[in-house]
Amino acid sequence: MHTIKSSREINKIKDACQVVAEILQVLIEETTEGITTNDLDRRAYELTVKKGATSAFKGYHGYPKSLCASVNEEVVHGIPDNRVLKEGDIVGLDFGVVLDGWYGDSAVTLAIGKVNSEAKKLMKVTEECLYKGIEAAYPGNRLGDLGFAVQEHAEKHGYGVVRDFVGHGVGRALHEEPQVPNYGKKGTGLKLESGMVIAIEPMVTVGSYKVKILKNNWTAVTVDGSLAAHFEHTVAVTERGPLILSDRARL
Repeated sequence: MHTIKSSREINKIKDACQVVAEILQVLIEETTEGITTNDLDRRAYELTVKKGATSAFKGYHGYPKSLCASVNEEVVHGIPDNRVLKEGDIVGLDFGVVLDGWYGDSAVTLAIGKVNSEAKKLMKVTEECLYKGIEAAYPGNRLGDLGFAVQEHAEKHGYGVVRDFVGHGVGRALHEEPQVPNYGKKGTGLKLESGMVIAIEPMVTVGSYKVKILKNNWTAVTVDGSLAAHFEHTVAVTERGPLILSDRARL
């Protein structure tokens, strides 16, 4: 069952999320043509230690790195390696930490140098989908309302919304209940309550929404090889509306 967090607990999660936000901001600024995804992973780990946190991902079900770096047709869970990012690529950086026993989680997709108009539009629409979902995260709304808001915006632009991976609750564990799909019907699903903390994370594709897992047993790619983008924030549901705990705008 999902848990309701107190304001003190939400503040603890926010502290973890702000570490995530600060580190992601550094990675955003340092992600350029010629860097490898391993370089970014090492940087993320170094900054995590410096801030007195631990990686939420490294060792999670055997995941080997601190960062997920998903390039082009990779949807999520791209494992950093010696791949060099080149102009025209897009890369999704998904990152989380544990601070004082509480988790924070966020993701962003970045352009490497100049990218084509299709990639630009995909990233723009996917980020808009994230905020459409956040806008629906009010007490009394249902998870189906949130999923519908994301799905409607993506499909309006002719894009696919990944079904195999969804958002989730966040707190004392990286993945708590409830699951938060990026698709759905209005008025269906679990009712949102003040005190819930959820990660909303649209994964949107230019082509088919279907994905497959590579032989590394982690990386999900689009079955048709089309581009994918991924954005994520950890959000508290409050009586005053959704509160973005991993907001980088306030740094």
